[in-house]
Amino acid sequence: MSGLVLGLETSCDETAAALVSEDGELLSSVVASQAELHARYGGVVPEIASRRHLELVGPVLRAALDDAGRSLDDVGRVAVTQGPGLVGALLVGLSAAKALAWARGLPLVPVDHLRAHVATLYLRPEPLAPPFTCLLASGGHTLLLSVVEPSGFEVLGATLDDAAGEAFDKGARLLGLGYPGGAELDRLARDGDPEAFAFPVARVPGLDFSFSGLKTALLYAVRELDEAEVERRRADLAASYQRAIVRALVGRLAAAAEQTGHETVAVVGGVAANSELRASLPEARFAPLPLCTDNAAMVASAGRFAAPVPLPGYLGLDAYASSPSL
Repeated sequence: MSGLVLGLETSCDETAAALVSEDGELLSSVVASQAELHARYGGVVPEIASRRHLELVGPVLRAALDDAGRSLDDVGRVAVTQGPGLVGALLVGLSAAKALAWARGLPLVPVDHLRAHVATLYLRPEPLAPPFTCLLASGGHTLLLSVVEPSGFEVLGATLDDAAGEAFDKGARLLGLGYPGGAELDRLARDGDPEAFAFPVARVPGLDFSFSGLKTALLYAVRELDEAEVERRRADLAASYQRAIVRALVGRLAAAAEQTGHETVAVVGGVAANSELRASLPEARFAPLPLCTDNAAMVASAGRFAAPVPLPGYLGLDAYASSPSL
């Protein structure tokens, strides 16, 4: 199928649109973040996110077309995140994609958000060809994947409780940092001693993860110190907590790579932006920094490998909150 792939993403609190060519060249990527809007609540409020998506989806789409110097006449298919995510937020993007595809007589490609994260690795100028072992670590998911073809993957392990990104955000909240917490904790940790506190790395069977005990250990450590001592040692707490999360991720990824036998390992998702994780895996392929957090470039990239739904079949598509493949 000729023409560009237009991607739309509204799964959480980023409204995004992007244009990608059929051979994987990223022509534009526009992301409107709602982080400041939700910061006062310490997390994403679904109803507020949905309403903001309604306001932003049109302007973001126009900006993506303008940045690429293209028009809707150049679009050959529309790709949109169907799930997992916040259902109300997802429905905004899905409804916009349906309307756009129907009005232009275009096929629509429903994209799984997790597959989209992996698809960031398939973009030019240095697309990664399968097979490879992949760590997908974000605010909502932590997975180990065996990727042998661009259209899918096999799940090798997953978190039993908190996702790695969620653990970062909850740890940041315990340390009195801002939202979103992962980036704030990463910045603070650079000034701390990662060996100052001995936080545990959970040992669970197979290739699964668990971060709830680590979060509890940080809570107890903070409670045992008085307010002045917490302030003085905040960077040490952040560095030690971050070190424990990274150790868990790196150790499990190494075990997964040994199991699959794939020579290449890759890391995608919001946690892929973490500086210590990147330093700990110098040989790994990481998603480009601008494409670690939610964006539409990854959706458009995934849309190149998924089967499009022809008109009018896609008009009945619905969003889903959790991935049916997990």
